[in-house]
Amino acid sequence: MKIYFHLNIKGFSNCYVVVNETAGEALIIDPGEITETLISQIEGQNLKLSAVLITHNHGSHVNGLNTLRKIYNPKIYAADWEVAKNETTVITGNGNLRIAKMLVRYTALPGHTSDSVIYNIGNVLFTGDVLSAGSIGSTNSSYSEVILKSNIENKIFSQQDGIILMPGHGPPSTLESAKKFIYNF
Repeated sequence: MKIYFHLNIKGFSNCYVVVNETAGEALIIDPGEITETLISQIEGQNLKLSAVLITHNHGSHVNGLNTLRKIYNPKIYAADWEVAKNETTVITGNGNLRIAKMLVRYTALPGHTSDSVIYNIGNVLFTGDVLSAGSIGSTNSSYSEVILKSNIENKIFSQQDGIILMPGHGPPSTLESAKKFIYNF
């Protein structure tokens, strides 16, 4: 598995292309903006774009989706039907998907938004805006903040150390660093 990072300069959000080189397939997480570089990466490696995973329905994470749908026919996974209407495969709770011949585990993690989802592939956790290097996601109420903190504690910090965190904004981090620097929130 290889992971390629793309920055959406308009929203300063992260987009990830996850490639299974053996299968010749890829998936994209949070396509905030589709650039020539991203398309060239897929086309240059003759990859089949199997799916798009959305961590939450904010523009800086989904604005490139319409462009992708004009070029490719990926399956779209999100917790919010509004992302792509009838083309959205709505996921809720916790579960497993088989995409690009890789096991993708997903976990609903509301707090930042009601539709926040994190995705785990191998030892990498794509956290969207739930958790970034050194901070937790913003919320719109104290109640949402309590829910977010509880979910981070129970659903992320309970995982084994060695997990790499790929956030929706900012640099990658590790679970150990997150526990050390933001555990006492």
